[in-house]
Amino acid sequence: MKKKAAPEFCGLCPPLSRRNFLKTSSVAVASALLPYGAVTNPLIAEEKLVPKSETLVKTLYTSLNSKQKQAICFPYDHKLQHEVENNWFIVKKSRVGKNFNKDQQAMIHEIFMNMHSEEYAKTVLKQVEDDNGRKGFGDCSIALFGEPNTGKFEFVFTGRHTTRRCDGDSEAGTAFGGPIFYGHAARSFNEKAHHPGNAYWFQAKRVNEVFQMMDGNQRKQALLDFSRNEKGKETVKLTGKKTGLEGIRMTDLTFDQKDEVRNVLDDMLAPFREVDRKESLKLIENSGFDNLHLAFFKDEDIGQDGVWDTFQIEGPNMIWLFRGDPHVHTWMHIKDSA
Repeated sequence: MKKKAAPEFCGLCPPLSRRNFLKTSSVAVASALLPYGAVTNPLIAEEKLVPKSETLVKTLYTSLNSKQKQAICFPYDHKLQHEVENNWFIVKKSRVGKNFNKDQQAMIHEIFMNMHSEEYAKTVLKQVEDDNGRKGFGDCSIALFGEPNTGKFEFVFTGRHTTRRCDGDSEAGTAFGGPIFYGHAARSFNEKAHHPGNAYWFQAKRVNEVFQMMDGNQRKQALLDFSRNEKGKETVKLTGKKTGLEGIRMTDLTFDQKDEVRNVLDDMLAPFREVDRKESLKLIENSGFDNLHLAFFKDEDIGQDGVWDTFQIEGPNMIWLFRGDPHVHTWMHIKDSA
């Protein structure tokens, strides 16, 4: 790649480093969104405003040249926007580490980090680095749908074991702006029963605590043989059904068991930023918590230790499939209506 000539500076202002570029661009956009009369001093605003992924998506979009826009920008509601897969590159010939300059790479990194909670962001980033080969995060691909300044836009980040979305709530009544995927093969393709180093195994451990609370009859309802097959976006297709789904229905659990399911759902959403966690929980409740079904699958039990590696939470307007055999694959889709 031809090396770009260094920009000239006036001599009074220091060169704009990547770190300072992110700070100033984020503050500038955030300040523009402040109500009239609010404090707009960048030094003060920087202390009070945390750059959101949506803010940086707008800055990233503005920075794109015509060739980049042609490669990764699509109309809102384009068919690619609704795809989800366990291992894919939404724009195959446009990779973060190859087709974007250093400032843009830094923005994409910050967008991704801010889509996750402070507690888990570094863990999730390590998962992406683990699963995407020698180039790690840089080998992933992005796409933008719609234009950020029009109010309808979505940023999608993809790679092995990764489909993440950031939409600024453009897609009303839909958690995360659409179906997402996350997974991890932490140390090998075929993980051991305790999944050492896996970023998401804690979720299965928490759900198994609900199983331990069940009596014999409840366990018979909840424990099935095989989970559904993985078929891309068909995996997260919503049925609209309130009854007849796989597993035990929430109405067949006691009050304390149902409360624990609510706690588990909250804990499972811990890797994601607060706004997405809150929206997910609200949509689950609004669409009918009692219609949820919880299923565990015994024939996908690594080590035959009775700690169920694969489980599913499904309702009329949501599906959350966690498959831990041979390593973790997780599909999630939560809406207010099917």
